[in-house]
Amino acid sequence: MARPYLPTPDGGWPMRLRAILRDPATWRDWAWLVANSITGWFTYGLSFLFFLCGVFYLSYPLLYTLTPPQVFRTPLGNSFRLHSVQESFALVPLGPVFFQLWYTTAERLANLNALVIRSLLAPTAQKQLRARVAQLAASRAETVDTQAGELRRIERDLHDGAQARLVSLGMSLGLAEQLLPGDPQAVQQLLAEAHGSTAGALAELRDLVRGIHPPVLADRGLDGALQALALANPIPTTVITRLPGRLPAPVESAAYFAVAEALANAIKHAQARHIQITVEFTPHPGTTAGLLTMRVSDDGSGGARPDGGTGLRGIARRLAAFDGTLTADSPPGGPTEIRMSLPCASS
Repeated sequence: MARPYLPTPDGGWPMRLRAILRDPATWRDWAWLVANSITGWFTYGLSFLFFLCGVFYLSYPLLYTLTPPQVFRTPLGNSFRLHSVQESFALVPLGPVFFQLWYTTAERLANLNALVIRSLLAPTAQKQLRARVAQLAASRAETVDTQAGELRRIERDLHDGAQARLVSLGMSLGLAEQLLPGDPQAVQQLLAEAHGSTAGALAELRDLVRGIHPPVLADRGLDGALQALALANPIPTTVITRLPGRLPAPVESAAYFAVAEALANAIKHAQARHIQITVEFTPHPGTTAGLLTMRVSDDGSGGARPDGGTGLRGIARRLAAFDGTLTADSPPGGPTEIRMSLPCASS
């Protein structure tokens, strides 16, 4: 969570003190200290007083017996004086009354105190707007960088892979054309090489297209694409999905590649024996919007951290473009659970 305070400038303590005194968040802190010193006594103090009164009156006969004759004999003032232990039992019913008061008012008093705290310490609308603008600017910059990197990867794959094979194919066909009248056996060999180059180019183009947007994702949706991903995984993988229907195509693509990258990390680093993928959509009440939650769990060696490598950071950048989040629970020795979430709407 972003700090609500202005940055402290470098320099001597007079300059830093001046910056602190000019910070609106500092004055709000001081206002809360003053207000909380009053409301705290009223809220927490009153609730605690009701509880003590309940204990006090429930144990009044015991207090009457154990204390000297001049103590606890006039509990309600001089107009009501106790002369025996039997009379002190008349005050015992007040105990449950105060306990009931404590039970019914404790939550309300706590909420009242929380309301005071929120009104004084919660970020202002202007501060929230600034934080949101900064977050959107950062996510846009990361998205632009990611897209530029993807374009460079596609260009490199086309240049180094399919393009080189197609150039070789053209050269082989040209040479075969020259040798056709005089050396049929050499022509046959060149045509076989050309056929192999064609098959390799097609395979690389299919892999490239699959890396941009897998056809199975468009045909069968996120559920089917994840099932196909699990079937191709060398480690036994279980897929559990709870989806009401198709999600928006950009969300499905982001979720698929996020899960695929987390799965690749588990295969490469975790030394796991089993992996489980859980995808669940939780709708907001009364709307089609909700939260898509994805969890990739494994029983491997653990130690995965979002700031420890490029894989999880890349997933976080991809999700940030959709206001998504990523958290990792991976203690040393395992197990590991990568939790990802995307706000979206179902169709």
